[in-house]
Amino acid sequence: MKNQLKVLRAMRSWSQADLGEHLDVSRQAVNAIETGKYDPSLPLAFKISRLFALPIEEIFDDEFEGARNG
Repeated sequence: MKNQLKVLRAMRSWSQADLGEHLDVSRQAVNAIETGKYDPSLPLAFKISRLFALPIEEIFDDEFEGARNG
């Protein structure tokens, strides 16, 4: 799943470790989410959404959307 997490994190000048602390996850988990190797659980996605005060849809891009609409 593509996401804007790296961009949002950079806008706040946070390291991956900083973001991990805010989310109660490891730096490795943040890296895996940013690179698309791991999709966050729904509770974690909501936590990310609240942290950045953005709707989940603005942070995470469902790659399969085109297939459903096409």
